[in-house]
Amino acid sequence: MSWETVAGAVGGVLLVYAVLLLLLWGYARRHPETVAMKDALRLLPDLLRLLRRLLADKSLGAGVRIRLALLLAYLLSPIDLVPDFVPVLGYADDVIIVALVLRSVIARAGADAVRRHWPGTPDGLQLILRLAGLGAPR
Repeated sequence: MSWETVAGAVGGVLLVYAVLLLLLWGYARRHPETVAMKDALRLLPDLLRLLRRLLADKSLGAGVRIRLALLLAYLLSPIDLVPDFVPVLGYADDVIIVALVLRSVIARAGADAVRRHWPGTPDGLQLILRLAGLGAPR
């Protein structure tokens, strides 16, 4: 393998990463109402407990539990898609990934599983369901 091939592959990966960062930045600017950083930080302990409880629920399918385990590993990992010190984008990628996984989990397991295992306040549950695209809890 020549150095031109390696340089081309690395350049391609960096270009794709830059495009994804621009898309993430655009999404964060267009949707500032998704979840405020203060709300997200306040919800983090309850969210981690929810993920752990859902992961331990044997009534949920293996695919749902695998998604939850991967999300939990991502959130606890010091390695991030976008470093957290980058303004706006640093935490926006975490919020977007959590929202996408929660939407997927709720689509497969149902909102009742989230309501049943939610350890926090009703306002926190409403925010989690809004983040997952469901609006207010019923």
